[in-house]
Amino acid sequence: MTGVPVSITRRGETIAQDVAGGALVDRFGRVHRDLRISLTDRCSLRCTYCMPEQGNEWLARSSILTVDEIVRVASVAAAAGITTFRLTGGEPLLRTDIVDVTRRLAAIVGPDGAPVELAMTTNGIKLPALLPELIDAGLARLNISIDTLRRDRFAALTRRDRLDDVLAGIRAAADAGLRPLKLNAVAMRDVNDDELIELVEFAMEHDAQLRFIEQMPLDAGHTWDRERMVTRDEMLATLSTRWSLTPVPARGGAPAERWTLDGGPHTVGVIASVTAPFCGACDRMRLTADGQLRNCLFSTTEYDLLPVLRDGEHGGTDAAIDGVLRACVLGKLPGHAINDPSFLQPARGMNAIGG
Repeated sequence: MTGVPVSITRRGETIAQDVAGGALVDRFGRVHRDLRISLTDRCSLRCTYCMPEQGNEWLARSSILTVDEIVRVASVAAAAGITTFRLTGGEPLLRTDIVDVTRRLAAIVGPDGAPVELAMTTNGIKLPALLPELIDAGLARLNISIDTLRRDRFAALTRRDRLDDVLAGIRAAADAGLRPLKLNAVAMRDVNDDELIELVEFAMEHDAQLRFIEQMPLDAGHTWDRERMVTRDEMLATLSTRWSLTPVPARGGAPAERWTLDGGPHTVGVIASVTAPFCGACDRMRLTADGQLRNCLFSTTEYDLLPVLRDGEHGGTDAAIDGVLRACVLGKLPGHAINDPSFLQPARGMNAIGG
């Protein structure tokens, strides 16, 4: 694609940007290959580390991207070298058109003719009913969130009594044969930190990989406290009392470090965004449900695609969309700066950003 001048909106300010073709490479040499696409900010749970129980201000329905708009952006992103799309939320399975979204995104191919890989992060509640159609539509991989196996804790943590539904979703995914199947758990002090071994054993029983996540400053109430966070080293110390852990090499741009358990074949992962950040190898971008591009989970800057898609000067041309993608990538900082005193938590909660 040759250079094309386009108009880009960032924080409500219109800026000029010359668009050049090629891969999506930032100023630090990181090539971007992964686009996380949030389909909705709504969720069937109310996890304490993500969103309040009541009083949520949902995104206006008029601002939510349509299927056509999502596919338009994704197609341009694939042409620029994005090879993996991950559907997130909120809870992506709450989109009534989720099967259509999945089918159309899975049909996208890159410049080399290879199809993109389509993954999803979900709480699993609606998987038993929808998974056969999703697999037929082209869904390739699943991550399912499960922070505790105890009913009282689940109800307290998510403010909903839906543990049986989540477990049924995990069983459906395991039985469907999608691999690798990953189960995500946020480790929280005095909440579930005494269940780490139990959660890994549960994952092993379902031929899945448990991935523990350090709690991050992304809660809607901005109550995150670093001193209360269970660290990567604490998690590994606990797991080492049960298994011999051997690091898995060649992590690449993956967010999780992995270890084999007692020599394999099972593994466990840890995503340590706070104590062992992996920003230097990050290859991810995020598209929010209301059309904002983000170059970092913790970014305080967003790049608005809605004017381009709906009433922009270029009327949603591929060049204009490509220009916003490249401006977003070029604006990416070297790291998220969580450990810097000047760090500011994003205004949006995790449900509104997308995982």
